[in-house]
Amino acid sequence: MSIKKLVLLTALASALSAQAQSAPATSGTLVIVPAFGEVKHANDEATVTFAVEEQDKDRAAATARVNQKMKQGTDIVRREDPQAELKTVGYYTYPVYPEVPDGPRPLANPAARRVPIGWRVGQYLEVKTRNLQALPKTAAAAMKVVNLNGIDYHVSPELAKRLDDERIAATYRNLNERIASIARAMGRNVNDAVIDTVDFEGSGNYAGGQAEAAAPQMMRMSAKRADMAEMPEPSFEPGETTLQMRLVGKVKFR
Repeated sequence: MSIKKLVLLTALASALSAQAQSAPATSGTLVIVPAFGEVKHANDEATVTFAVEEQDKDRAAATARVNQKMKQGTDIVRREDPQAELKTVGYYTYPVYPEVPDGPRPLANPAARRVPIGWRVGQYLEVKTRNLQALPKTAAAAMKVVNLNGIDYHVSPELAKRLDDERIAATYRNLNERIASIARAMGRNVNDAVIDTVDFEGSGNYAGGQAEAAAPQMMRMSAKRADMAEMPEPSFEPGETTLQMRLVGKVKFR
């Protein structure tokens, strides 16, 4: 073998050795891959909360007015929206005590009893409906008797199930996209990546905690109903719901 060929082979071997030493060994590498997916859809269902509250020195009188107005409001909603689901909740009766004046307070007498000056009585009516087009008209008719306490737009259970299928598909598609990106960054063929585990709950130590959705709180309206023959229809915008999903996959490179 000539000296020239020997020098070339030596140089080539050195280059290959240097390249092998500089390239990190990724065979058997375990990669944790988070993925995200979401779908959006217009809301097709609403839960409207109406409220009645009365205050009187006579508890029976306040109770009677609440019962009467709740029945009237319920009848109106049933007439305007026969397909709606109605549920009365949150009946309450509270004593009303005189306000304590500002300034130094006298020492409390354990034997003295606080005497109420009146009673506050109220009840809530929950209305679940999919007739969103007629909802402003229904609400306006009911508001002649009861107060509008709150409204929550959401997707129906049937639509939520269909969207859940789409959300899972979108999240798994994002996982595959991320695996391909990671394989390219590592200089590996994506076909060398084998999915070992898919955690759709994100419950492993590698997954961040899921924030719990705050439960909606029912708040009492302070404004009193105005007595009027015609009630202008309220303005409602159903909006849309975004459903999100997070999963974590374990991927091993062969």
